[in-house]
Amino acid sequence: WLVIDRKVYDISHFYRRHPGGARLLASHAGQDATDAFVAFHVDKVLVNKYLKPLQIGELAPDQPSIEPTKNEMLVKDFRELRTTVERMGLLEPNQLFFFLLLAHILLLDTAAWLILFYFGTSLLPFVFSLLLLTISQVQASWLQHDLGHLSVFRKTKWNHLLHKFVMCHLIGASAKWWTLLHSQHHAKPNCFHKDPDIDMHPFLFTLGKKFSVEV
Repeated sequence: WLVIDRKVYDISHFYRRHPGGARLLASHAGQDATDAFVAFHVDKVLVNKYLKPLQIGELAPDQPSIEPTKNEMLVKDFRELRTTVERMGLLEPNQLFFFLLLAHILLLDTAAWLILFYFGTSLLPFVFSLLLLTISQVQASWLQHDLGHLSVFRKTKWNHLLHKFVMCHLIGASAKWWTLLHSQHHAKPNCFHKDPDIDMHPFLFTLGKKFSVEV
């Protein structure tokens, strides 16, 4: 079970069919998932159609809306800040910027290939081509990051399509793999066993006995 806006949902069967991955949903079992739900779902109307059949009740009136383990004032401040940012339009993307970003990535990719095609693979052309391709790949990685967060287009479908193009065809990695892992990271950042970005802890990170929050 988990809680969203004081409503209790039984996800014991649905979580395996969750489009965002089973692990992401399971990591919120027994907890309040309101903030994660708001952050991850763009089309609330569509998602609520799936939520309604899963609802099994509501929190009792004497139960708090925020978990006792969390700082209530901090959570309220965060929600107020998010509302203010949305009201100011700071989350509205500049699509011209992203178009120019993609155009210059394609231009650098093409230039890197043409250098090798016309000048061969001797040291100087190779190094210069490598430099252009490195810049292109780094820029592409950040572009796919914003597309993977559904932050470029209003329609989710267009974000997914361009994300697959940039991630799969320009970078050569799996868009779905990145989305599943990165969503888990943002849902439970630095939570050991729940954030895949720190799966190597404590073998790699030796900054102290408690590097991350263990839940």
